Amino acid sequence: MGNTAKTIDLALQGGGAHGALTWGVLDRLLEEPDLLIDGVSGTSAGAMNAVVLADGLEAGGPGAARAALARFWKAVSDAALASPIQRSLWDRFSGTWSLANSPGYILMDHLTRVFSPYELNPLNLNPLRDLVAATVDFGRVNRCTAVQLFVTATNVRTGRPRIFRRGEITVDAVMASACLPLMFQAVEIGGEAYWDGGFTGNPALFPLVDECAARDLVLVQINPFYRPELPRTARQIIDRLNEITFNAALLKELRAIELLRDRIEAEGIEDERWRDMRLHRIHGDEDLVALEPSSKLNAEWAYLCHLRDLGRARTDHWLRRHKADLGVRSTFDLGWLLEDSVKPAGAIAPRRCGEEDGA
Repeated sequence: MGNTAKTIDLALQGGGAHGALTWGVLDRLLEEPDLLIDGVSGTSAGAMNAVVLADGLEAGGPGAARAALARFWKAVSDAALASPIQRSLWDRFSGTWSLANSPGYILMDHLTRVFSPYELNPLNLNPLRDLVAATVDFGRVNRCTAVQLFVTATNVRTGRPRIFRRGEITVDAVMASACLPLMFQAVEIGGEAYWDGGFTGNPALFPLVDECAARDLVLVQINPFYRPELPRTARQIIDRLNEITFNAALLKELRAIELLRDRIEAEGIEDERWRDMRLHRIHGDEDLVALEPSSKLNAEWAYLCHLRDLGRARTDHWLRRHKADLGVRSTFDLGWLLEDSVKPAGAIAPRRCGEEDGA
C-alpha cells in the first residue's frame, strides 16, 4: 500500500434490518487493499456492524471481518425464523418485503402502544442480546487496535449521549445502543439506564473528528432525509415522525460542522481538525424510500442479501466516482442544511439532499 493508501472514518447509522445495506457497504470497502479504516462510530444496527467489524479485523484482518459480518447477519436471519412476525401470504405473492400486513406485526404494533415493555416482557427476555453475545468476541473487540470504535447510547435520565469506547464495549453497551423504548426495557449499565443511541447520535460524529487521525469521514446513511410523499395514514405519520426523530441528531451535528467551518474560514481560526475535515456519504436513498418502514423488522435471508447487494452496488458506484477525491475534497455538500435558516422563504428552491454528491 505504501504512500498510496487512503484512510477514512466511518459513521454507521442504525435502522434495524436495513443495517444489512451497511453490511454490503463494509463488505465492498474491505475489498479495497489501499483503503484503511481508522475509526468507526455506530448506533443501533450500525453499532452491531461496527463491533462485528472490529472483532473480525482483530481475528484476521479484512477477510476475517467480511466473513464475520456474513456469519452475524446469517445468524440474525436464522434466529428470526422462529419469530411470529413474518410476511403475509399476500406480500410473499406480490414480492414486497413489507410486514405491514403481517398479523404478528399488527398485533405487536398495537400492544406496544398500549403496554410498556415492563408489562409485556417483565422477565426482560431479548433473543437478540443472546445472539450478539454468542457471535461477537468482546474480548477481541476491546483489544482491537486496527480501528478506534465508538458506540452511542442515550442516557434516559439526562437525555445526553453516552459514547462507549475501546475497553468498555460490552454486549450491554451494544444492546443499549439498539434499545427501542417501546419494545425493550432500558439497559442498565453502571447504575445508569440507556435507550437507543439514535435519539442523540445516529451516529455520533464528534468522536471521529476529535479523536481520530483520518480527515475523510464517510457517512453510511440508511435513514433517508427526504421523502417526496406526504404521510397521510396514522401509521405513515408515525413512521415518518420516527425517521425524522432519528435523523435529527445527525442533522444537528452536520449543521454544526458546516457552521463551524464557515466561522473558521471567515475569522481565520486555526483548528485543523474541523477545518480540514472532508465529508462523504454512501446511501441507499432511492431504494430505501421505496421500502415500507415495517421492513426494518424483516430478517429473511433473501431480503438481507438483497440489501447487502444494494449496499455493495452503491459503494462500488461511490468508489468509482469519488475514491480519487479522498484526501482532496469533500463530496458531500452541506450547504443545503443552512438554506432554510439563512434564505428568505421562497427565495430559492431548496436543494434535496443527495443531489450534490450523486452517490
